[in-house]
Amino acid sequence: MLRFASLGSGSRGNATLVQGGDTLVLVDCGYPLKELRRRCALLGVDPDAIDAVFVTHEHGDHARGVGPVARALGVPVWMSHGTWHARDYGALPELHLFNSHDGPIRVGELRIEPVPVPHDAREPVQFVVEHRDRRLGLLTDLGSHTPHVAARYRQLDALLLECNHDPVMLANGPYPPALQARVGGDYGHLNNGQAADFLGRIDHAALRHLVVGHLSEKNNRPELASQALCRAVPDIAARLALLAQDQVSAWFELGSA
Repeated sequence: MLRFASLGSGSRGNATLVQGGDTLVLVDCGYPLKELRRRCALLGVDPDAIDAVFVTHEHGDHARGVGPVARALGVPVWMSHGTWHARDYGALPELHLFNSHDGPIRVGELRIEPVPVPHDAREPVQFVVEHRDRRLGLLTDLGSHTPHVAARYRQLDALLLECNHDPVMLANGPYPPALQARVGGDYGHLNNGQAADFLGRIDHAALRHLVVGHLSEKNNRPELASQALCRAVPDIAARLALLAQDQVSAWFELGSA
């Protein structure tokens, strides 16, 4: 069985657990070890059971806890060459570097494919995770979606998709102009409309779960993200869930064949 859960999603910290059979991986770690342990406990997960950490990019809300957590748990870390060179992670117990266009990586029972995305980082990727015949897509931290991204995220059973901001709220919000331009640019973050457009471009009929993540606390509201997605795909409402910065999600289960 393939399942996943968010330990938190937003500009103050991100981490996602993905489990397939007996293999458990952590995608990103924007939290210190103590906070990671606290959040894992809410799901009944022992962090010592984590088999590997995968890192999407070097920004602090995704990577600040990677080094301390990997050293404390003694787990291998996987990241792109660019992500490694863009930040000081300290000594890691085991490091595996890949190019963003490399093929899938096998860790235990999971097949994990890096997908390069347009974001203002050194060599950012997102991941498509497979366990047997189930496919999960994790897609946040990109300013625009490309044909390559759409092609890699087809035929999914679940998708964690970024709806970072509402353009009107961003334009009238507290961010200075330079930060507004960064967030709203082609290498920033997907807004609600862009996420809805992306959803319409992939085969969404098979999705059991559409999980909305990385919502801005200052430039978005959950109901705006939901409305945009439901306008694009009206029947998605029953399969829709929204993540929060300060809340651990439930497990989203995909079952098995």
